[in-house]
Amino acid sequence: MQPPEDNIICQIRPSTEHAELDIDQARLAFHRAASEYEKHAWLQQEIGGRLLERLDELNTQPRTVVDMGCGTGLHSFALKTRYPKADVIGIDFAEGMLAEAKKRNRWHRKVEYRQADMAVSGLADASVDLLYSNLSLQWAVDLRALFNEWRRIMKPNGLVLFTTLGPGTLLELREAWSKVDNMAHVNTFLDIRDVGDALMASGFHEPVMDAEMLTLTYSTVHKLMRELKGMGAHNVNHNRQHNLTGAGRIRAMCEAYKDFLLPDGRYPASWEVIYGVAWQPEDGQPIRTVVGEEASFSIAHLLSSRKKKK
Repeated sequence: MQPPEDNIICQIRPSTEHAELDIDQARLAFHRAASEYEKHAWLQQEIGGRLLERLDELNTQPRTVVDMGCGTGLHSFALKTRYPKADVIGIDFAEGMLAEAKKRNRWHRKVEYRQADMAVSGLADASVDLLYSNLSLQWAVDLRALFNEWRRIMKPNGLVLFTTLGPGTLLELREAWSKVDNMAHVNTFLDIRDVGDALMASGFHEPVMDAEMLTLTYSTVHKLMRELKGMGAHNVNHNRQHNLTGAGRIRAMCEAYKDFLLPDGRYPASWEVIYGVAWQPEDGQPIRTVVGEEASFSIAHLLSSRKKKK
């Protein structure tokens, strides 16, 4: 899949708290970007499609599917198509995104959409068979709290499948701005090891992680910046500059960006995509946590065991 004017080059490249994020600003940014989001977010669509393809390798027939951080609902609808007998729920924190998702859903009412935070979903305990989340984890303020919530809502042997962004994302833009001032102009992202450790610490079973580096190229730096704004993914760090950035500093950043120019005269922008798969343990199966191994049982499981003994 190619962006309208730009090329894509692919190659493989091998603290869980994210307090820098202004989550209210992130929610507002996605709300404002919602109506034009799909015109700019072709990369999110491409990565989400690759994540869906991984389900081909996994033998699962879920009854309840959650698209966590569903955005405009493109992949919620794809999940419903893949699993037509399943109940599919799309959750997002941005009202505008959900409004666009409901437009897609208008004629068939196949997907239920809810506005909620990913770490406070409002879903029932042990109610989800498959949790799909495409490029949403990077907007979590506390990854451990998020994974604890996901552990709560997953059924035994339930499958979690997600993508997020690693620290190699937009490294050229970050480096170019560092030559201009010491403000945070680019969002920060967690390392693949931190994400994997947080999964283990929250008690998920056998997490599998891998990463892919995608490099997009642009004819100008301004085209990159417009695309970031159009997809709602521009800078929402607390330490960002809150007033308008002066034209002189933007020119200086663009000049510094020339250090990364490719032989064809185009400007690269790197995206480090992290893929993760993990399973909810069975009732009673020991799991590794930060305090050692522990086993847990649902009330339903315990009651069932008592009946069998009688």
